[in-house]
Amino acid sequence: MAVLSKIRQRSALMIAVIALALFAFIIGDLFKSGSFSSTSKDVGSINGNDISFEDFRIKVSNVEKSGQGISSMEAVNRVWDQEVSLALLTSEFDKLGLRVGESHLLEILKADQNIGGNPLFMNAAGIFDVAKFKEYFKSNPAQAQFLKDREKDAELNAKYQMYNTLIKSGIYTTESEGKFKYEMEANKVSFAYVAGLYSTIKDSDVKVSDSEIVDFMKKNEKKFKADETREVEYVLIEDKASKEDENEVKTKINGLLSGSVVYNQATGKNDTLSGFRTAKNIVEFVNSNSDIPYDSSYVAKKDLPAIDADQLFNLAPGAVYGPYVYGKYYCISKSLGKKFGVNAKASHILISYEGAQVPNQKEKRNKEQAKAKAEALLAQINANPDSFLMLAFTSSDDSSAQQGGDLGYFGPNQMVKPFNDFVFNNGIGKVGLVETDFGFHIIKITDKQDGIRLATVAQKIEASEATSDKLFEQATKFEMDVADKDFGKAAKEMAFTIAPVVTVKAMDESFGSLGKQRAIVRWAFEDDSKVGSVKRFEVANLGHVIAKVKSVDNSGLVSVTLARPYVEPILKNKKKAELIKAKMSGSSLEAIAKATASTVQQVADVTLENPVLAGGVGQEPKVVGNAFALAANKISAPIEGNTGVYVVKNISTVKAPVLKDHAPYVATLKAQSAGDVNRVVPALKGNAKIEDNRKQFNY
Repeated sequence: MAVLSKIRQRSALMIAVIALALFAFIIGDLFKSGSFSSTSKDVGSINGNDISFEDFRIKVSNVEKSGQGISSMEAVNRVWDQEVSLALLTSEFDKLGLRVGESHLLEILKADQNIGGNPLFMNAAGIFDVAKFKEYFKSNPAQAQFLKDREKDAELNAKYQMYNTLIKSGIYTTESEGKFKYEMEANKVSFAYVAGLYSTIKDSDVKVSDSEIVDFMKKNEKKFKADETREVEYVLIEDKASKEDENEVKTKINGLLSGSVVYNQATGKNDTLSGFRTAKNIVEFVNSNSDIPYDSSYVAKKDLPAIDADQLFNLAPGAVYGPYVYGKYYCISKSLGKKFGVNAKASHILISYEGAQVPNQKEKRNKEQAKAKAEALLAQINANPDSFLMLAFTSSDDSSAQQGGDLGYFGPNQMVKPFNDFVFNNGIGKVGLVETDFGFHIIKITDKQDGIRLATVAQKIEASEATSDKLFEQATKFEMDVADKDFGKAAKEMAFTIAPVVTVKAMDESFGSLGKQRAIVRWAFEDDSKVGSVKRFEVANLGHVIAKVKSVDNSGLVSVTLARPYVEPILKNKKKAELIKAKMSGSSLEAIAKATASTVQQVADVTLENPVLAGGVGQEPKVVGNAFALAANKISAPIEGNTGVYVVKNISTVKAPVLKDHAPYVATLKAQSAGDVNRVVPALKGNAKIEDNRKQFNY
């Protein structure tokens, strides 16, 4: 009683302590989740211009609701890219003083089908009427915001068009460039050479350290510039059925084949239940015992499980097959009979006309002309059936023309009704003409497939509760072990396989072969996640992922792991080149060849445009360039090429005839630079000061 009395006396104090503890827990969670952890109210800034989080959030929400089937993270990244590009381009527009007049703005608006093609804004002749357009919005103030938004977008679009035009006008090709292009194609050099190929030295004889790769990247910083990254190693413990679980499902489904006797508590007697083989109401039996409901459709042989297709398709009516494994299910199937021609295969030649539902006709024609042409083609095919393929190639307005009109296999009602009725009401080989909303079709039925109707009981093979508990215990133990042990050693002790290291950036969603796992990526960039941090994640339909942060890279360069496949061969070849050059002693090619255990080889009439050395060596522009630079019979110093170290001796150089006009070469170079305008935004991004705070807002 004394203890109870003391508790009552201190109850107010205890309630206060508990309340404070709960408050601390909630506040801590809010800070951790990002609700109060953001150090900025802006989601980022571009060259000092802030992007409001609230505006950004609304735009992301609108993209998510647009019905494009993209994930939340994809929406975030798309809006961010748009905001960055828009900010950079708007700044350029302002610097150039670009302005958009009313007439230009109207032309842009008219190009929008919601405006230019809207009957509300058309006159009696079906032409866009500016007066009606203005009057509509004057009479409907509630729609003013719609117009305001469209005008804003149209203005940006117009400025972008002007900006692109200015850039294209500023990109030009000179006569001198055309001349150089001509000379690269026409000047020729013949030379002898000795090659010390890099392949003659084993890769194992030259080592490249991580620090050497980092030094190389620093010297070529623009090529290897990258966002902050994390390397994460992980083990996946799949939540999958054990052998015991599989056997249990197999035994259970086997038991459904024959009848069973069960005690009926209501009657106090034993009832005999029909099995799969003898069930009178097979549909009810399937729906009562299967994880997949009954499907009454007929199935072609090609659509049956590959391993068991022959046995299933050839089942006699009423016969049973199984158990068999199909995907993640144990199945038993009963044949309910076959049906002829459940799928059909056909080819067609489509002759469309103006007004039909085909945007790209090969030639303009009205409906009467289309019908006449289709009838003429049909007569030609009836006279010579073998001509169908070629006529489809040359005459059909459908994309299937490239396949000779072949549409492949299709089921009932997959085609428009007239087409469907012709194909499924006629036999193989029949050719005929039908009309649909797409135009006139000359149809040839090329094949039909029979189908079988199966009643199938399928029960999923999945981990039992006992198996899932065991896997959870293993995952938890491994998570605890790797907190103090080497990740590889702990995995080996528990016979787990370590997946390849995944390198992620802060706003990535994809996580290696596991696909979209934003939670893991977000965790890797949390303030508390340091090198060596470990966390277990439960991934739906996969199992347990135990992840460990292997490295943190804030250098602004790509990780050594990612760079090594590209950089290591370059650095190894550099080291091999030094070893080869040390052997290249002698005053003649013959002496150098002897010193390097190689031979003297020759090439003739090589150009700078195509600097390829014969014998499978490949392109060696440095070698060919040096050969052009040498006087006749002069020998070069060792040249580090793409495939080895070369010493060359010029035999002869033939200069191309002088041309008065290099216009064709200027035109070629102009065509090659046509896409340069697309490099502007990436270049602006490369030079911009971009601050990305998105991860502070728990994206």
